[in-house]
Amino acid sequence: MKFTAEQIAGVLDGEVIGNPNAEVYKLSKIEEGSNGSITFLSNPKYLPYIYTTQATITIVNSTFVPEGELATTLIKVEDAYMSFTKLLEFYDQARKANITGIEQPSFIAGSVKYGANLYLGCFSYIGENVVLGENVKIYPNCFIGENVVIGDNVTIFAGAKVHSETIIGNNCVIYSGAVIGADGFGFAPNEDGTYTKIPQIGNVIIEDNVDIGANTTIDKATMGSTIIRKGVKLDNQIQIGHNVEIGENTVIAAQTGVAGSTKIGKNGMIGGQVGIVGHLTIGNNVRIQAQSGVSRNIKDDEVLQGSPTFGYNDFSKSYVHFKNLPKIVTEIEELKKQILNQKNGNNG
Repeated sequence: MKFTAEQIAGVLDGEVIGNPNAEVYKLSKIEEGSNGSITFLSNPKYLPYIYTTQATITIVNSTFVPEGELATTLIKVEDAYMSFTKLLEFYDQARKANITGIEQPSFIAGSVKYGANLYLGCFSYIGENVVLGENVKIYPNCFIGENVVIGDNVTIFAGAKVHSETIIGNNCVIYSGAVIGADGFGFAPNEDGTYTKIPQIGNVIIEDNVDIGANTTIDKATMGSTIIRKGVKLDNQIQIGHNVEIGENTVIAAQTGVAGSTKIGKNGMIGGQVGIVGHLTIGNNVRIQAQSGVSRNIKDDEVLQGSPTFGYNDFSKSYVHFKNLPKIVTEIEELKKQILNQKNGNNG
């Protein structure tokens, strides 16, 4: 796909300085720009590259004034970084929109209903009574179980699995290897030390504008629903247990685990490798630093770190002392000896 500087400026509400008919078909870093590529300049650290880049088009801030000769056509915008991000999104959507059709071999049950512009990659399976919205893209080697409902503009990348009864809203992205709606981890102990599996008969509900990273797993509820609210962003390799609810616009980094029946509020930020035990309530606007362990309910607006977690500021102050503990213990032992010697001396 090729785009002219004039077309791109229209998308970004920018001003072309140079050739409005300059064409590009790929993206590049400014220091690696080549003929036919578009790049951007926002960090002053990369300013020297604007005079040497071979990129055909460069997006710059509206305040940029060149101090030398340029070989690149400029598009001036209010914020070059945000505009390039918008351009990446535009490019990604345009690229995906070109993919349509049902590849073979694949299986799509006769009872499936789907909207316009479906793409179904080869070796994928769509079960009975599935409903797919418009512009759904399902890449090769995916599994969609029976009675699944998927909204408009959803992309499911290669190798993802969506189990039966799952409901997915509009504008969601599910990356490769994700598993949505597998059984929750439910077993009842027996007197002889063995375990009896507890049937998991619930489902998963994913609302609009949710991103689910590669190899992330979201277990279906024992009863009722595991719910991922609108705007949630989940990184790679996250485990969400059965009956968990994650509030809207909360973001969670990689390798975090959330145990069953915990409720997480909206607008939260949870770092990587955080462990959250089950049956907790975590409030809105909570910040949990990486590698923290959460074992208690958390109120709104708290910022936490440590395992078990406590206040971020208290943790930071305490950490100064944590790393000096051997030295502190030695000094305390020395002080104890001095006090003991003074007492013995006075007694003498």
